Amino acid sequence: MSSPEAPPPSRTDTSGESLGDLVSELTGDLSKLMRQELELAKAEIRQEAAKAGKATGMLAAAGFAGYLTTVLLSLALVFALGAVMPLGWAALIVAALWGVTGAVLYSSGRAKLRTVNPKPERTVETLKEDAEWAKHPTR
Repeated sequence: MSSPEAPPPSRTDTSGESLGDLVSELTGDLSKLMRQELELAKAEIRQEAAKAGKATGMLAAAGFAGYLTTVLLSLALVFALGAVMPLGWAALIVAALWGVTGAVLYSSGRAKLRTVNPKPERTVETLKEDAEWAKHPTR
């Protein structure tokens, strides 16, 4: 036979304690609860950060593999063009293609970056509303 589980401790008899003692105990319990919640949050964040770190490593490896693929395909294009023209000119043509590609990507990225607003507009507005409410809480 298994023994029944003991019921959780409860504090029903508080007749011997003053109100100050009860408030002090409540404050201590709330403080302990908040510390435990904070520790739980930290543990969850550490766990998620570890998963994010592994994923970031995989993305970095994929980026490196993509870079190597681009270099090797560029070399293949240089040698393919080298079959119909001098190798120096073939390399110059491939380099010029990459230069144009880089310039277009730079221009496009810079234009998109100019539209970014670093100021968190909604947060600033919310903080202004909160400050106004704190000044006049009855409105």
